[in-house]
Amino acid sequence: MTDATITDVQATQVEGEFSWTFLRIYTDAGLTGTGECYWGPGVKDVVDFLGEWLEGEDPRDVDRLCRGMFERTQHLGSLAGATVSAVSGLDIALYDLAGKVTDQPAHRLLGGKYRDEARVYVDCHAGVHQDEAKSGEASADDYAPAAYADAAEAAVAEGYDALKFDLDADRRYEGDGQNRHLDGQAIDFKRRIVEAIDERVGYDANVAYDCHWSYDRDSAVRLASAIEPYDVWWLEDVVPPENLHVQRELTRATDTTICTGENLYRSHGVRQLIDEQAVDVLQPDMPKFGGMRETVKVAGMADDYYIPVALHNVSSPLGTMAGAHVAAAIPNYLAIEYHGRNDPEWAEFVEESVIEDGAIPVPDDPGLGVTLDLDAVAARMADGETLLDPA
Repeated sequence: MTDATITDVQATQVEGEFSWTFLRIYTDAGLTGTGECYWGPGVKDVVDFLGEWLEGEDPRDVDRLCRGMFERTQHLGSLAGATVSAVSGLDIALYDLAGKVTDQPAHRLLGGKYRDEARVYVDCHAGVHQDEAKSGEASADDYAPAAYADAAEAAVAEGYDALKFDLDADRRYEGDGQNRHLDGQAIDFKRRIVEAIDERVGYDANVAYDCHWSYDRDSAVRLASAIEPYDVWWLEDVVPPENLHVQRELTRATDTTICTGENLYRSHGVRQLIDEQAVDVLQPDMPKFGGMRETVKVAGMADDYYIPVALHNVSSPLGTMAGAHVAAAIPNYLAIEYHGRNDPEWAEFVEESVIEDGAIPVPDDPGLGVTLDLDAVAARMADGETLLDPA
């Protein structure tokens, strides 16, 4: 064990498939901790503000420091949004650093290890590359049920046994587009997508479907009911996230497994969702939800109601590995999302291999057990950003 005091905090933003903010905490012992959170307006300002407060502190006091950061930012909106994202990144960096100071892996500091590897579910989008969908280059045939089934089969052939598809990507039958309503034709089209994938991969993979908060209560219930005959791992974010009562009624109205939580923050943001059993699978996004400490806390709350936890994740390999440590430390874990399958540069952000055979081996090295590659960061750094100092 090494005595260390925090001396500096730095942050920089990169433009990847998503935009990520990497941050690093430095100490007088020469040890550093690296974290990651979502990019957003004001995130780096909050990191800088809290960095000054962290200077002079002992990085082993992770719980006290994280609690203090939320208290310190109450006037900035510490219940949700950019402030919580900034604290999440600092939380991850503190666990990386505290692990190095104490010569312990992060999962040990979170309470210990339930499993040696974290199962991954791969995001297959709509069966086409996300860039093609955004640019309009994808054709109607690319969104046909058979195309989804082809994509599922390809992912299984690559060694993945857990997949997720966007069920709202093709809106050809959705009419207005603003009123969130699905008619019978639109619902049947989505049902046929689920049916095609189910027939093609069967029990070779668990398959989930994302709706990105797109539909009204009635449409959500009818959609969930229409896909009940199939092996649906979960149906995700069907209704907008603001109204807990609608979410609860949807979950109770169908036998299809309902999942949500990506757009909620901290334990206070999901407490009623859990207490009222308004969800079948809870899905926090750890690098914006509140960090590793807060996610483990919430997993314990969910476990009191026997609710499993899947980790939404659009992070770089560093944030993904942080999620794997959380996965190791909670009993009710299902899988963590891998969103970088179509990004050939995704794996370059850390020096170590992260995903192997559809899972993440959880390292027992001190801290997170991965090393941020500053060359990769420099190559994709956003305009006007400054590179982090070396570790």
